Amino acid sequence: MKRLNFTLNEETVKLLEQLSGKYYDGNKSQTVRAALESLAAHIGHEGWVITGYTPKEIDSDVSCHSCGESHHKGEVLYRPFFERGKSPKALPKIPAETWLDCPDCAEKQFGA
Repeated sequence: MKRLNFTLNEETVKLLEQLSGKYYDGNKSQTVRAALESLAAHIGHEGWVITGYTPKEIDSDVSCHSCGESHHKGEVLYRPFFERGKSPKALPKIPAETWLDCPDCAEKQFGA
């Protein structure tokens, strides 16, 4: 074990006391550890990520999911493929609504 010395503002000290008292029998070290573990679990944003697109010719007027730009019948937009993974852009669940991106937004997704 290693002892760390750091300073917390008054609001953080109060929050630490509340959380440790409510969940960890007053053990502040255990409370900080749990908070760090929770933060670490969320840093990678595990969930559903776009791993590719498939083209789709649209048969009615629609808007790009990402930028909102209007597109008309006969244009080609792109439907994303979702897979489980880690990304700052990860979604907790696959969207229920139809998701179509314009060519520009699809390219930006992959940094092209």
